[in-house]
Amino acid sequence: MDVAQIYSTAEEASRHWKSLSIQGRLTYFRSFQKVLADRAEDLSEILQHTTGKPAFEALTAEILTVLTTISYWEREGARQLLPAKTRTPLLFWGRRSWIEYHPMGVVLIIAPWNYPLQLTLIPALSALLAGNAVILKPSEVTSELDGYLEKLFAEAGFPAGLVQIVSGDGEVGAALVQGDPDLIFFTGSVATGRKIQQASANKLIPTILELGGKDPLIILEDAPLERAVQGALWGSFTNCGQVCLGTERIYVQEQIYGDFLERFLQEAQQVTLGTMTWTHQVQVVKDQVADAIAKGARLVLGDDPQTWDSDSLQIKPLVLVDVHGGMNIATQESFGPVVSITPFSSDEEVIRLANATAYGLGASVWSQDLVRARSIASRLEAGNISINDTMITVANPHLPFGGVKNSGLGAYHGPEGLRVFCTTRAVMESKGRARSELNWFPYTSEKEALIRALVKNVYGSQRRWWKVIPKALIPPLWWPKKD
Repeated sequence: MDVAQIYSTAEEASRHWKSLSIQGRLTYFRSFQKVLADRAEDLSEILQHTTGKPAFEALTAEILTVLTTISYWEREGARQLLPAKTRTPLLFWGRRSWIEYHPMGVVLIIAPWNYPLQLTLIPALSALLAGNAVILKPSEVTSELDGYLEKLFAEAGFPAGLVQIVSGDGEVGAALVQGDPDLIFFTGSVATGRKIQQASANKLIPTILELGGKDPLIILEDAPLERAVQGALWGSFTNCGQVCLGTERIYVQEQIYGDFLERFLQEAQQVTLGTMTWTHQVQVVKDQVADAIAKGARLVLGDDPQTWDSDSLQIKPLVLVDVHGGMNIATQESFGPVVSITPFSSDEEVIRLANATAYGLGASVWSQDLVRARSIASRLEAGNISINDTMITVANPHLPFGGVKNSGLGAYHGPEGLRVFCTTRAVMESKGRARSELNWFPYTSEKEALIRALVKNVYGSQRRWWKVIPKALIPPLWWPKKD
């Protein structure tokens, strides 16, 4: 792998690409959308084989989410990237101000294995629409998909060298990070995210880090119980639990705890899961569940990890109760089909429990009292909140997606999701008709008197802006003289 050549190719391709208008770039996106939709069945089969997820999840969470996001860009992308007019302070009266958004250059994207289509294509296409070239390093766990991604971009007609897909393991990713990209977008573990942040900090390379989660789902006593059961099932077990925004902790108000637990266990036994994607993650789940049981937790659904087939990727839904903060599973991301269910007595208690983690990606609150639900939601330390729903914000392209605490830095999706791939340029324009300006030399007593009046009457405790504005509108001495 010639890292220097990869970056040289990207820089060359970016020169023409960034010169295109936004509408010009969008023509390629429309073509890509058609190609992706036409290849949906083939892609679904590859995703099933590569990740183990059911066809329904491959179609909805992967393919349809990307198609929907492209439609959003077609409607909103141009407006979000065009220069944005903004206001100008009184001191600079007569000038115009606006913000421009310009491509960063070459964006390195390191993608994960759990949603290898959605979490690869959406950041890559975001960077492309903003005018950048992309170097894409997918996960080696799902490398079977790499060649197909190349075909999608080629068939859609994207210029050669604009999107380079580099296959390989973590060493390949580390080498690409050292290649001086203009921005790094990483989705994956906290540990790897820290390494990328440290390496990029030495060169002042900006990063966007989408990391892990330990998301709580809070069910109040007046929640729509049947909906809460079904939502909690899906949040806990979709994609076999391998979801950064997935539910890993369920907190239920003690008045309905027994009823909820009984219903949840009954329904969970009927859920048919796909398989885990790779054996490493199976071992993570196994170790956490074994640690919890050894420290007093009860496994009320699922097989004891001591009985698991060491070579199997199949895990049935796992439910633990009596989990406390001294267990690894209470604080560390599980990323598998395992969830703990815990009772709580008050709003204050559940807020404390929900926030007692180093993560802050998502959370959800369930109640028919929307005022109360919103109040609790506002105090949760998370970047994404759902009320009477779960994991839904990531599928809404109008909303930003990102976490707080150890769940990451920055956000994408929504208007922010395009602009984070840009540099911002502040512009102020004067018509240039005056021979001087109020804030320029020389500093005269007349200018100073006007500034004093502005400070006192516009910003002081007894504001009387009308005392200043007329003076400011009178042609002052530094304006050009009439012939």
